[in-house]
Amino acid sequence: MTASAVELQKAIFSVLEADSALIGLLGGAKVFDRAPDDQPFPYLTFGRTSVYDWSTGTEKGSEHLFTLHVWSKAKGKKEALEIMEAARKRLDAGSLALDSHHLVNMRLEFAEARYDEDLAVHHGLLRYRAVIEDLV
Repeated sequence: MTASAVELQKAIFSVLEADSALIGLLGGAKVFDRAPDDQPFPYLTFGRTSVYDWSTGTEKGSEHLFTLHVWSKAKGKKEALEIMEAARKRLDAGSLALDSHHLVNMRLEFAEARYDEDLAVHHGLLRYRAVIEDLV
């Protein structure tokens, strides 16, 4: 079940890093699993991932809930919202290529932009749900 999570995350990184509009907004290929120390803003990180069994009587499958985080030090939420929209458009644009699994569907379930006073940053959240079937 976790193999599909790894495959999904790799596919998401690949499509996000291939999007010139998103990379332009980020000021470079700044899409990370965990951001390096002293990473200049803005950037995008892959957050929490939860995987649940979604098997049927005839097929093995999994449900994935994952979150993308946008981090911005700009004044106001505009930069964070623009990055969130670019990432959303790219992920909604087409199917992700998975090697040994089939992406049944993926959709945005929740989006939020807020100012984090403790970190003094604008923090955007994009929470997705994906259903994946094993091909084997």
